[in-house]
Amino acid sequence: MKNIRVLEKNKDIESLALQVDTQSVPAFGEGECLVEVASAAVNPSDVKAVLGFMPHAVWPRTPGRDFAGRVVDGPAALVGKAVWGSGGELGIRRDGTHARYLVLPAQSVREKPANLTMDEAGAVGVPFITAYEGLRRAGGAKPRDVVLVLGANGKVGQAAIQLATMAGATVIGVKRNGEPYIGHANGKVLMIDASSSKLDEVVRDVTNGHGADIVYNTVGSPYFERANHAMAVCGTQIFISTIERPVPFDIFTFYRGQHTYVGIDTLALDVHKGAAIFDELRPAFERGTLKPFPIDDDYVFALDDAARAYQAVYRGATHRVVLKP
Repeated sequence: MKNIRVLEKNKDIESLALQVDTQSVPAFGEGECLVEVASAAVNPSDVKAVLGFMPHAVWPRTPGRDFAGRVVDGPAALVGKAVWGSGGELGIRRDGTHARYLVLPAQSVREKPANLTMDEAGAVGVPFITAYEGLRRAGGAKPRDVVLVLGANGKVGQAAIQLATMAGATVIGVKRNGEPYIGHANGKVLMIDASSSKLDEVVRDVTNGHGADIVYNTVGSPYFERANHAMAVCGTQIFISTIERPVPFDIFTFYRGQHTYVGIDTLALDVHKGAAIFDELRPAFERGTLKPFPIDDDYVFALDDAARAYQAVYRGATHRVVLKP
């Protein structure tokens, strides 16, 4: 078998040292199963992990959080099933998915939707788990809600827009360069160019002064102040990332607006919690209401070429990057 082994943190993406090893098939214990990985997405967090930005990372290890594949050994009821999944501990606290084989707790294995290819299923993971958990923690998008998505064309932004439009919410997306929304949606998405507009004033204007009931802030600090001004009374802002850690915070506006802040750290959602979220998402994928990210052959890499895959993600690839063991 082949897998990626990161022996120590790397200092530079340009000289990334990813060791591709040939090892024996890993052993697994009672209550576990062996999955032969067919496809595994490369996430920004995977790249940050090999660059040493994840304080809980265990060395050496195999990176990777998302996967699709087939169960080849373990409980008889699972053997042969095509499965998908994602876990915050994978590639961080235990060996991850950028390998030919993956050992998982049997109770955390879920069959993938039959209408998704292995590559599509292997690329769903982190973006949809992040988007789902953020909206869940915010109370869920509802038909009369206004949902503002900052960083709308990012992968988490696209997943959040799919989920919010599926719920019937009014969705407003924000991008800096004024580009149109590029993902799937179940309803109209109004896009705002943040580079030329005061987004809070635009949001207030198009919602007749109401503002956004949910702000899904995938970027963090650059949008913090404007997003606060765009929030409706009793609105919630979701954070999953940031550039600057400290930000100005107006406590008076916060409590007078009866606002709520929600922080999402998907590294805390292990493969079992990820499986529970996939249970919720699967019916919508099977119906076609939710759609996987398109897979571009130019962004599909073999394990031997994994360094280029990681570099593509680091440089902000607009397509989902996938490894095929």
